[in-house]
Amino acid sequence: MSAMDLLKRKLAPVLPDAWKLIDAEAARVLRLHLAGRKLVDFQGPHGWAFAAVNTGRLDLLDQGGDPDVNIGVRRVQPLIEMRLPIRLSIMELDSVARGAENPDLTAVVQAAEKAARVEDDAIFNGLASAHIAGIIPASPHTPLPMPADPRQLPREILRAKEILRRAGVNGPYALVLGSDAYEKVFAAAEEGYPLAKRIEQQLVDHPIVRASAVKGGVLLSLRGGDYELVVGQDLSIGYAFHEKHVVELYLTESFTFRILEPAAAVALPG
Repeated sequence: MSAMDLLKRKLAPVLPDAWKLIDAEAARVLRLHLAGRKLVDFQGPHGWAFAAVNTGRLDLLDQGGDPDVNIGVRRVQPLIEMRLPIRLSIMELDSVARGAENPDLTAVVQAAEKAARVEDDAIFNGLASAHIAGIIPASPHTPLPMPADPRQLPREILRAKEILRRAGVNGPYALVLGSDAYEKVFAAAEEGYPLAKRIEQQLVDHPIVRASAVKGGVLLSLRGGDYELVVGQDLSIGYAFHEKHVVELYLTESFTFRILEPAAAVALPG
C-alpha cells in the first residue's frame, strides 16, 4: 500500500486547489520552525513500512543450559509515529474554487508548529520512552551556563569550541539558541556593531539557528557522522473524517533520532 493510500487524501471532500494551498502552508511553516534537521544527518524517507533502525548490536541472553549455545537478540531502535489533528471548515475550503486565495488555514499553521516542536524536542532534549537520547542531555561535557548579558556569549562560545577541540571534535560549528536567547542576541550590539553578526562571521561557521525546543543554547559540530535523524514517512497531511461542515485532516510523521557521538556538542543552558 502506498503512502498516499494510507493518507486517504482521495476520500477527503477537499478540492485539488485547496489541497495545494494546505500543503504549501504546512511546508512554509515547517521550513520556518524545523531547526534540528538543518544541522544533523538526514536518512530517508524510507516509507511507512520502515519501523526500526538496525544498530548492529546484540543483547546476549542468559540461557543457563548448554554452554555451547549462545543466543543474542538483535538490538534495534524503533521509529515513533506522530499524528496531529487539523480541523477545517469545508465551506472555507470550497471558497478556493470560487477564486479565494486566502482561506483560513490557522489550524494547519498550528499543527505544523506543534509537529516541528515535537521533532526538535526529540532531537535536542530526547524522548526516553521512545529510546531517543537528545543532543543536550547526552553530551558528556560540563554545561556552560548562558550568560545573562548576551554580550558575554562570545566568550562562552570560544570556551565551548575549545572543549570540543580537546575532545577531538573538529568543526565546522553551529550555534543553536532558544527563542529568548535568540531575541536577546539579535537585539544586542557591541560598540554599535550587531552581536549576532559578529558571532556568525567570527565565531561559528553557520547562521545562528533558532529552536524553540531549546532552553538557552547549544554549540555543536557540523562535521557529520555524529547525529542522525532517520525518517520513515516524512511530514505529510492525510484525511481522517468529515462531518457536514468540517473536515478533519492530520499532519503525520514517523522518525527516530540517533546519537553516534555524544561528545559533539556543548550545552549552554539558560
